[in-house]
Amino acid sequence: MDNFICTTCGAQYEATSEPPQECLICIDERQYIGWDGQQWTTLAQMRRNGYRNQMHEIDPGIWGIATEPRFAIGQRSLLVRTEAGNILWDCVSFLDAKSVSQIKELGGVAAIACSHPHFYTGMAEWSHVFDGAPIYIPSADKEWVTRLDPAIRLWHDRVELLPGLTLLQCGGHFPGSSVLHWAQGAEGKGALLTGDTVMVAQDRRSVSFMYSFPNLIPLGPSAIHGILEVLGPFDYERIYSGWWGKNIEAGGKEAVRSSAERYLNRILVRPQQVAS
Repeated sequence: MDNFICTTCGAQYEATSEPPQECLICIDERQYIGWDGQQWTTLAQMRRNGYRNQMHEIDPGIWGIATEPRFAIGQRSLLVRTEAGNILWDCVSFLDAKSVSQIKELGGVAAIACSHPHFYTGMAEWSHVFDGAPIYIPSADKEWVTRLDPAIRLWHDRVELLPGLTLLQCGGHFPGSSVLHWAQGAEGKGALLTGDTVMVAQDRRSVSFMYSFPNLIPLGPSAIHGILEVLGPFDYERIYSGWWGKNIEAGGKEAVRSSAERYLNRILVRPQQVAS
């Protein structure tokens, strides 16, 4: 019996003797089936194939973890370190002894939380190696959990994981799409960890909001206003997206406001019937 992993999105499944027929995440219109068809791997196979995790400090108190060679959607995890404990934000599918040892040296993991189902990946595996660390999943997205585990804790709206670290349900990309607000991030000016709930754009001065990034399906205006309403009360200077280098170093809150205004100005046009 193996916990099979989808090679396209990285989702890990319940242990079975044969791989699932299809990946729940990839058949959804927000994702896609790999161009070579549905393919699977396992942690053991990845280790035999030479995968490893790269880990380094991005800013004071925050470390990035990503798998090399690039796997699934190429995302990274973030470890936020505080005096009250560490939070693992988003997950990669792969874990190895070196990265686990490094994280333990940095204080371990008090809790795990993810921005949305595309980053759930190996969250149960990560919880197991860190003494059953609780995994916070929004109740709105529980149907997308591909490997159930007793460590999963369902939540709604917002929850403070540790002092100064607050999970916020923004919706949009998925009903439970979330961000993590770190009040003491960016040298006390506040930081936002967003995955792609609020996606840092290539210019690293603006952000975008989409129902599906790979399939280019935009969000509607009500979803954008909902995200702004949730984020409104919180201050943040820096934004960390879900990939190496895709961060906004300064002026994060204004970047979200101005980007949302730009986005809404582009999509709020008179609806037209699509020709058949």
